[in-house]
Amino acid sequence: QVQLVESGGGSVQAGRSLRLSCAASSYANYMAWFRQVPGKLREGVAAIAGTTTYYADSVRGRFTISRDNALNTVYLQMNSLNPDDTAMYYCAASLRSVTKAAVLSTSSYAIWGRGTQVTFSS
Repeated sequence: QVQLVESGGGSVQAGRSLRLSCAASSYANYMAWFRQVPGKLREGVAAIAGTTTYYADSVRGRFTISRDNALNTVYLQMNSLNPDDTAMYYCAASLRSVTKAAVLSTSSYAIWGRGTQVTFSS
């Protein structure tokens, strides 16, 4: 039983940065961030399996996923934000092994947070 709580969302200006946090109640080797816009499918953004990281092409080079195992927390550092990054961001975890090809697939994760919203302002 792993519970996830996201935080760090908010309103930012395009080109600025934001860091999301996902606090887990216990350790899970496979963790990931997803995002979803109303009317669209949930999209895999980044994943971390142990110390190995994976990124969607749309965020590679701009976003960084990391973890602090002492705090059971996973982070998503988002730089150079643009309007396409506006979404509800969800943290996910899997206690089962996830293949490399499926680390950014929603079906790979059974545990989800409630999400944190990222919007833009000017």
